[in-house]
Amino acid sequence: MTTLTANSTIGDWLDSQNGGPLIQGLLAQAGVPVETLAPVRGLPLQQLVALSQGKLSQSVIDGLVLQANDGVAPEEDEGGAWQEQVTPARFAGKTVIVTGAASGIGRATASRIAREGGRVVAVDVSAARLDDLASSLPDADVVVVEADITKQESVDAIIAAAGSRVDALANIAGINDDFSPLHETSDAMWDRVMGVNLTGTFKLTRAALPVMLETGRGSIVNVASEAALRGNASGNAYTTSKHAVVGLTRSAAFMYGPQGVRVNAVAPGGVATGIPFPPNVSAAGSARLKPFQGQIPTVATAEQLAASITFLLSDDGVNLNGAVLASDGGWSVQ
Repeated sequence: MTTLTANSTIGDWLDSQNGGPLIQGLLAQAGVPVETLAPVRGLPLQQLVALSQGKLSQSVIDGLVLQANDGVAPEEDEGGAWQEQVTPARFAGKTVIVTGAASGIGRATASRIAREGGRVVAVDVSAARLDDLASSLPDADVVVVEADITKQESVDAIIAAAGSRVDALANIAGINDDFSPLHETSDAMWDRVMGVNLTGTFKLTRAALPVMLETGRGSIVNVASEAALRGNASGNAYTTSKHAVVGLTRSAAFMYGPQGVRVNAVAPGGVATGIPFPPNVSAAGSARLKPFQGQIPTVATAEQLAASITFLLSDDGVNLNGAVLASDGGWSVQ
């Protein structure tokens, strides 16, 4: 019988004679059908804490593991779900700006770069969560900058904190829309989503490029979305903003590639980050999108997206420029 741990996949738990009834019982208590877990079968059980956005505590996961193993805590092994493999010194000597660094994909990316020897300029609107990131990496070189990337004074402060050298930039900060179709999209929703997802990326990239051009090298990764590749993944404002991010990426790659600066994009599919949607989500938009969103083949962890992003940021992505990497579990080929 396979030993079940917190790192075993949700699929392994559901298929197990011991684990299946435990998971089904937990879902039944919450009134959640077991079919809800179909897109996340490949994720570790541990990821349910993030997926539940705080509704499921770590103690519940620990309790399930004990129950599945007759009250004995098993040792984690290298089997089960994918595990992050840090590459020592991959970013040694490099300064990397990461936006949205206080949570989700941004935090996972900032953490990995720092643990791989890079100096990280971690940017976010939440000072408290930035401090938590820095505290979790006591031996790393992390400079935190509380900033709103839509404001020029914040962009200037970010570049000043980076200093005379910017080797790489990860534009990860982003927000969701309310799933509204075009005729329902308000000016406020449009302006907010465009401001963060597109204008903020534009402003910070514009500021970082001269520093990179001085050294004749640099790597920029913009986080687009599966919504940048299709029209049935999100609402009008978000979809438009992420299509525009791809356009910004390709234009910059063309313009600056000959000068040593690579510009690429990552297009995530479903990711277990816990990023909330705005209140009052459009009923019409949600109804139209639901059948297509239900076809998402899998949901990734933030660390899995960080693996894709750091690959493109690092010298391992040396021959890639203007690429849009669909890190979506195969959603884009459906």
